[in-house]
Amino acid sequence: QVQLVESGGGLVQAGGSLRLSCAASGSILSINVMGWYRQAPGKQRDLVAAVTISGSTNYADSVKGRFTISRDNAKNTVYLQMNSLKPEDAAVYYCHLEVLTITNVLRRYWGQGTQVTVSS
Repeated sequence: QVQLVESGGGLVQAGGSLRLSCAASGSILSINVMGWYRQAPGKQRDLVAAVTISGSTNYADSVKGRFTISRDNAKNTVYLQMNSLKPEDAAVYYCHLEVLTITNVLRRYWGQGTQVTVSS
């Protein structure tokens, strides 16, 4: 079993910053990909950013230059630093991990979600 704990969401004014964290624990051999998705009311869940075990990153066009994803492999934790937040960034943010378990099985896990609200 793998457990994910997200933290860092909240209310911020437009132009402000937030940092999200997602810590994984349990039967983990390695985490191939760590990512953040978001879902606004009435919309689909979309990729925001992802980082591979080698450190390669990709970002949604809408967040490039404002958001930074990073990971701490020793802590099995992924971060999303969000700067220059806009009202359209408001959503529930979910971390998503592609985990190789200690039984050598590749599984995908979602965090519980953390609300980000941006006031204009």
